[in-house]
Amino acid sequence: MNFKIIGTGSARPACVKTNNDLAEFLDTSDEWIRTRTGIEERHVCQDETLTDLATAAAKAALENSGTDPQELDFVICSTIRGDYITPSLACVVARNLGIHCMAFDINAACSGFIYALDCATGYFERGRAKKGLIVSAEAMSKMVDWHDRATCVLFGDAAGAVVLEQGDSLLASTLSSDGNTEVLSIPHVNGNSPFSDSKEEPHYLYMNGQEVYKFAVNAMSTGLTTVMEEAGLAPEQIDHVFPHQANIRIIQTAMRKLKIPHDRYRINISHYGNTSSACIPVLLDEMNQAGKLQRGQIIAMTAFGGGLTTGAMVIRW
Repeated sequence: MNFKIIGTGSARPACVKTNNDLAEFLDTSDEWIRTRTGIEERHVCQDETLTDLATAAAKAALENSGTDPQELDFVICSTIRGDYITPSLACVVARNLGIHCMAFDINAACSGFIYALDCATGYFERGRAKKGLIVSAEAMSKMVDWHDRATCVLFGDAAGAVVLEQGDSLLASTLSSDGNTEVLSIPHVNGNSPFSDSKEEPHYLYMNGQEVYKFAVNAMSTGLTTVMEEAGLAPEQIDHVFPHQANIRIIQTAMRKLKIPHDRYRINISHYGNTSSACIPVLLDEMNQAGKLQRGQIIAMTAFGGGLTTGAMVIRW
């Protein structure tokens, strides 16, 4: 007994910025961004907080599943950075839902949603939970350097959520990490201790694009191959592939390494950019709301992110 997804939800900021909007203050163009990344626009927070997005996505998922918040046994949020160092984003979301169940955050960067699903599995298998909520929420616009045209054009803000209950949907999963601060990192605030001799670094995302590209392609293809083999599935048995929406070229290169039919890949990067761990649950909600997910279909998910982390999972819808 593990889990099954019984409801989905998502939320995004009202403000949408196109590539042309960014070209007004960056040395770039719509053509340059679109052809290299597949991104045309992204949502960015203005007066919304990350808690606002996370709570809205959570409420949408609860409504979609017909679940009362009081039925939840846990809230797990995946996020690189909540609105507070403490309390956790999950704790604040639980408060906004009017509940007091176990609540905590995990940070696996862009792989966070898959990590959270895998983590939740343990509570169901041990009989510690009957229903739970996972929310993946990211405000990447607050962590990039908006003077760096190589990175700031890639990201957007959003939140996605799923409600889980006991079931047997999980067929296989794999997670990995490689502690690497040289390829992708976001330094933390060091405070103002008069005793500290540590050098203050810029609090923006740093990324070595070429190294991330190589890592990402290998991670996506290897992860999917591993979980399909573990689940005993042939490529043609996969109905939907939900890849991390980081860069269209990464996705397309990984597709060529795999034998899964290319029309099974689901992509919405053009309208969102990279929303880190929110990418997959937002896409999942869009497909669910559009009625494109049918009971019994096989869904494969694969992601990579800072850490460096990877996650891949196969579930039966």
